[in-house]
Amino acid sequence: MRPGISRILKRGWLALALCCAPLALFAQSITGVGFQPITIHDPVNGGAMPGYVFYPAAHAEGATWVGPYQLHATRNAAAIPGTKPLVVISHGHGGSDLGHHDLAVYLASHGFIVATLEHPRDNFHDASGDGHPEVEIGRPIQVKAAIDMLLADPRWKTSIDPQRIGVAGFSNGGYTSLLLVGAVPRFTRFMDYCKAHPDDSNQCGGFGAFKAEAARHGQTPEQMLAAMQGEFHRWGDPHDPRVKAAFAMAPQSLVFDKSGLASIDRPVFLYYGQDDRVLVPRYNALHIAPLIKTLAGIKMIPKAGHYVFLSPCSPQLTKDVPEICLDPPGVDRVAVHRQIDADALAFFRKTLTGAGH
Repeated sequence: MRPGISRILKRGWLALALCCAPLALFAQSITGVGFQPITIHDPVNGGAMPGYVFYPAAHAEGATWVGPYQLHATRNAAAIPGTKPLVVISHGHGGSDLGHHDLAVYLASHGFIVATLEHPRDNFHDASGDGHPEVEIGRPIQVKAAIDMLLADPRWKTSIDPQRIGVAGFSNGGYTSLLLVGAVPRFTRFMDYCKAHPDDSNQCGGFGAFKAEAARHGQTPEQMLAAMQGEFHRWGDPHDPRVKAAFAMAPQSLVFDKSGLASIDRPVFLYYGQDDRVLVPRYNALHIAPLIKTLAGIKMIPKAGHYVFLSPCSPQLTKDVPEICLDPPGVDRVAVHRQIDADALAFFRKTLTGAGH
């Protein structure tokens, strides 16, 4: 049910109306950034999930290469003391825990702790959970597990203000972010969409395989989706009251209707690409925008496609996977990300103020 960038990877922005008063709460200068790998227990599938924590550091220089990703951060640099807000980033279908490293580094350099995780069975190594409860319902549970771990870990719990937690997500991660702040999907809308748009190969190209799988279980696709709906609380509540704000980039959102979005009671900022052919804005970001009563803003990136939200690619990654690294003429991903990063910072500075801060 999600855009299939895993198969590619395997072949190797209404402006924010933000007042200035809360900004004094974060009136620190830009810092260096440190990062460390983390391991998170996966309550959905069992086992562990890899990820990273990025944080403000007093003495950090240069860049560090991790695979094909150039991180402008220093591994294990000494952290600047004091409690800080936390943002967790959820990647898209078939993505990676470093797919949005520039956003992580930018927020960390401005006083945030940022955590990433790699969602099991929905990453570039393994996308076998696509369309299954472990992904469609399990993703927000995994983000909650990451927050739990950080708030309990001796290394991080004294550095994170539990009253100032936000989430950012791209594509399926945007969907995940919406669930965390209260959205409830209606999975049968996926069937409705594919019946009306059978030519949408990105969203409906796997319908045949899904239908065959349902048949193997003695069910129709509608019955299989209804069964998944009944499992919405299988691993606990996908909503997390600790998450105070969601920054959703090109979210997969055709599965939401008015009633499913009515329970969102925290600020949401939406971003989308004008020419997104993977998650067509009309049926996704633009569909949900008027239905979110707490919408803080929405921005469009002119001419951009879906993958513009991934961090600007290194030469190596561009060579290996040009389909997700190259943008249409007139789209400068580096410049686009300067704006995305600045908007995310302004949004989280505004929303993650917390009681007593």
